[in-house]
Amino acid sequence: MSGHALHIDWTKCDGRGLCAEILDRALTRDDWGYPVSLRGEEGFRSDIPLRADELDAADDAVALCPVLALRRVAL
Repeated sequence: MSGHALHIDWTKCDGRGLCAEILDRALTRDDWGYPVSLRGEEGFRSDIPLRADELDAADDAVALCPVLALRRVAL
């Protein structure tokens, strides 16, 4: 892992799913369209660990989120 995570603010997220399309190796969507981690570790619901090769895509997801529910954070 790169020492960074994608933080999802659940008070803002409304399940549009753009982040899951951009970060398709890290996220999928649940039945309602909300992002779900593909990392497999239990507990990664709000802070999804990112690999070094996903940082640019994560920055794109943050910039393109229509409800500003995402930010990249250091672990």
